[in-house]
This record gives sequence, C-alpha cells and structure tokens, in this order.
Amino acid sequence: MNVRLLNERLLRPNEAPIEWFPHLYQMSRQSVAFEVDFGLATLPTAPGVLSIRGPRQYGKSTWLEQQLRASALAGGPGSTFYLNGDHIADAESLVVELESLSAMFRPTAAHRRLFIDEITAVDRWEHALKRVLDGGGLRDVLVVTTGSRARDLRRGVERLPGRKGKLERTSYLFTPLSFRAFSAKAGDRFGGDLVVAYLLSGGCPAAAAELVQHGRLPEYVVEMVRDWIFGECAAGGRDRGSLMAVWEALLRRGGTPIGQANLARDAGLANNTVAAGYLELLADLLCVGSAFAWDEGRGIAVRRRPAKFPPTNLLAAIAFDGARLRSVADFHALPEEQQGRWFEWLLAQEIWRRKAIRGEATPEQLAYWKSDQHELDYVVRPDLVIECKRGASSAFEFGWFPRVFPKADLWIVGREAFTGGRIHGRTFADVLLDDGW
Repeated sequence: MNVRLLNERLLRPNEAPIEWFPHLYQMSRQSVAFEVDFGLATLPTAPGVLSIRGPRQYGKSTWLEQQLRASALAGGPGSTFYLNGDHIADAESLVVELESLSAMFRPTAAHRRLFIDEITAVDRWEHALKRVLDGGGLRDVLVVTTGSRARDLRRGVERLPGRKGKLERTSYLFTPLSFRAFSAKAGDRFGGDLVVAYLLSGGCPAAAAELVQHGRLPEYVVEMVRDWIFGECAAGGRDRGSLMAVWEALLRRGGTPIGQANLARDAGLANNTVAAGYLELLADLLCVGSAFAWDEGRGIAVRRRPAKFPPTNLLAAIAFDGARLRSVADFHALPEEQQGRWFEWLLAQEIWRRKAIRGEATPEQLAYWKSDQHELDYVVRPDLVIECKRGASSAFEFGWFPRVFPKADLWIVGREAFTGGRIHGRTFADVLLDDGW
C-alpha cells in the first residue's frame, strides 16, 4: 500500500473502494475468510492511544484496514489517516510523519483517527509518540496501533503514562480464531475431525483457510511462523540453535512440570537464567504460557515449584515440532499419548484466549494441581478445574475430587459427556463452544 497516496486520497471526498486496501482486497477474493473477535467490538469514540498486539499473519493488518476504511467512510475527508511502521526508518522519521498528519485532520470531522500498523517495527517508537503527544500534537485523535513485537509493544505502552487518554481499556491482544468461528466455515469439510483441524490451524486465519480449502497446512504458512519467531530471536540477540533446543525440550516434556534448571540441562543451555530468558522471549511472543502449581488450601499459584510451559500458540508449536503435523491424517498417526498432549495444549490455548479477551493482565499465567497420588491439568479459577482425557473416563475415577476441592466443579474433557455430582464429562467441541466459562 502506498501510504502517502492513500492519505492524500483520504483528504478528499471519496467512497474508499476496497481496492485501496490490499489485505481487504485479498480477503474479498478468497473463497474462505474468517473474522477474528479479540474483545474490541467497536472502536471507542474518545481520543487516546489504543494498542493491539499479537503474532504476525493472524489478521491484525486486515482488521486494521477494515477499521480504517469504515472510519474514513463514517467520518468523511480528513477524519482518518494511516501509517505503516514497516516503512518508517526510525523514531525521528516517525515524529515527522505524526506531526505532519496531526495538522491534516479536518477540524469539523465527526471523529479523528490515526491507524499505525506494525508500530513496533520502529525502534524507540514510544519515545516518538510521547514527544508528539507532549507537544500538543494528535490532540483529540484516537491513535490505534498494532504490533507483533509483543515485548516492545507491551513495554512501550507502559512508558506512556497519562498519555493514553481516558479510554476504559487501552491494550488488547489479537487472539486466535474461536472454535465457533472456525466451525462455521469448516464444519462441512471436517465433520467429526473438526476439533483436530482447528487444533492444527492454531486459530490462525491463514492456516485455517488453507486447511478448509486443501486439507493440509502448506509449508509457506509454517515457515512464515518460524521466520517470525527466528527474526524476533535474532533481534533480541539470542541464539537460533538454543531457541530450537528449548522448543524441543518443551514439546518433548509435554505436560510434565519442570524446573528451569532442568529445562536448561535438557536444552543444553548454560544455566537456568539463560533458560528463563528464552522462556520470556516465547511468552512475550504469545507462544508459551506458564502453568504454576496451585495450592488448593490457600487458593493461590505457587511459583517456587516446578512449572509447566504449555504452548499458547499451537501453530507455533507445530512449526517447531519434529512430527511435522500438516493434516488430520498426520495427527491420527500419532501415538495416543502424544495426541493427548496436543489436546491438553489446545485447552491451554483456549484458556489463554479467553483470559486475553477479558483483558486480564497476565493471560499467559495458568495453574495446574498435583499431589502425591493425583494431578489435574488446569485450575481455571478456584471453582473450576479441567482435566484432559484422550481415552475413556468416568466420574468414579475422580471420586476423590470433592474432598480436595469441596467448592469446585471438575470438567473431564474428552470423548463423552456425563455428570456425577460436581464432576462433568464434556467433549472438546462442547467446551470450546461454551461461552459461559
């Protein structure tokens, strides 16, 4: 997209044809297209700074172009402008662009909005934005920013205290597609394998569209994810081989709690501090969560015990997994134990997705429970615990649960539905479609 040409067009009366917006135009030509709901139904009318962060290729730019076009049509000429951080050399150049566009807004416009795609591609972008805001620029403007360098964007927004306006919420995570959105377009294609197909897509719209159309993940989608993560690894001064070793150790360990010292040893790293650095990178990229041990007596997560590190971006996990899962048939060829591990991670991604949509401060922090005799996969909240079971199960198998958790329900998520007191068997599809938890 030619940014300068687009902004010149947005200064004049026009109908903002879809051809001006490359991502929208491409989506209009696809036979399968998905809409992502990440908790921001409509843009706020008040001025301020809004940040949307998430992985590359998950639809942020398409969403931004949708909002840009709708805003231009509703507000008229001079109400809406656009910048792309990938095309801006440095912070000083960003200041020049921001100050120039600030003077271009029509004084009588119904609203004033500036959309900045991939702002985190500009080094020290937050300093440039702060400088313009402090100088009185962008007054009465809603600035909507997106970015895929999750660490930079999160830390950058934290450096704008008092400059984000009076918006009720200023930060959003661009989450994966919901299972409901996927099943609406893919139900006829996969039938009884719908949950497996959704798992393989990782909720990525591009991956989901390829699966629906061709039945498998193409290599370009997998490489796209790997290249993004490797690029962020290099930008952070970290070693590519060590990153791959950490991924291998995490995927091999599956749902087993592990201390960072043991992770460092498994991955061949120097010490637990180095291991912690790679875990932090993957968490900042929204790829891996941390599930801490739950103390049922005190109702808190205990961070000093070994933790689980489940993937919260299944497509990223698939991209680094040696099994090379590309189709439903590939998944069914896995041993049942490995299939169960992927289903457990699917639940982790779903718990993370829902926490992110609700706007929780640390959605990547999960909890599990373990005693000498028993273990449960996720403590969603004090009154809800989830256990993933790939094989058959029954309420009698968990007859001990009410004594340990007298005020909680247990969902055994697997093949079949049943109810025994506060112990409920539920299918994966039922849980994924249930909006009430």
